Amino acid sequence: MAREAGVSISTVSYALNGKRSVSSKTREKVEAAVVKLNYQPNAGARMLGGTRSQIFALTAPMRRDTNRAAHMNFVLSVVDEARNYDYDVLLMTEDEAIGGLERVASSRLADCIILLDVAEDDPRVELVRNLPTPSVVIGVPANTDGLICVDLDFRAAGELAVRSLAEYGHRSIGLVGQAEVTYTRGANFPQRLLEGFDQAATERGIVTHFTFGDNNNGLLREQLDAMFAAPNPPTALVLNCDDFSHKTVESYLAARNLNVPEHISLVSAGTSFDMHELDVPLDSIPLIAQDSCARAVALAMKSLEEPLDPRVELLPPTYRRLGSVGPVAR
Repeated sequence: MAREAGVSISTVSYALNGKRSVSSKTREKVEAAVVKLNYQPNAGARMLGGTRSQIFALTAPMRRDTNRAAHMNFVLSVVDEARNYDYDVLLMTEDEAIGGLERVASSRLADCIILLDVAEDDPRVELVRNLPTPSVVIGVPANTDGLICVDLDFRAAGELAVRSLAEYGHRSIGLVGQAEVTYTRGANFPQRLLEGFDQAATERGIVTHFTFGDNNNGLLREQLDAMFAAPNPPTALVLNCDDFSHKTVESYLAARNLNVPEHISLVSAGTSFDMHELDVPLDSIPLIAQDSCARAVALAMKSLEEPLDPRVELLPPTYRRLGSVGPVAR
């Protein structure tokens, strides 16, 4: 590189890292050599020199109940946003959750750690809280002390769903939640949505029904049978489940000759897939991966410039109308 540019090795270093000023003519020579030789800085050399590695470590565990399509949507959103800052992403799986994070921090392989899909009591959280490497959490664990967290305001999403249905006169509303194992393992987001749903319903004197979503088609249909056989059955449903369960609910209602929205109203809340994929497109309060991930990466970049105060940033929900909500059938 230095030979091609006709300058010293130290001058090349100064021109590339900007630690000292060089003349515009010299910088042009170095930049021309970079292009000609297709030079790519070595991450190890950068770390030894005390500069950035240009790598984010993303720990994104794949669990038994993980919706892979939604999960990868978040992973790819982090990757895309990182590339806007000329950063690469080191993806870490569940098996590497603890040991891998410790190795990343001790070797200075990554400039920042981003955590995805955190549980209420997540061992990764306690670890990064005590690591010197800056970190950002996409999600909200039970204890947020010392952390920078970003997430959709799921509680507000649950409240918005009920409020929107109440405006059309619905006084009995069912919620189809995530699979039971998702609540059991301590996932925080569905619980927050359920709390917002219950609170908004209680304030308005609305009767509520709840069932877990399930990838077992038959089991979900049995649970829906019980919901509609209950006193004061629902005239509307809020769906906070995966796309498979959404489709099961739609086919179940069609089999009962309950048309949307003439006989029953549906709202999808806190989900990230395209509502147009369904037989009947639904009003939605979407979980937009790009929004959460863009903010997380932006905070990660800020944390590299200066220490940031711990915070929890909850993104306000928005309502998208596609015609699946109407007045209560008379």
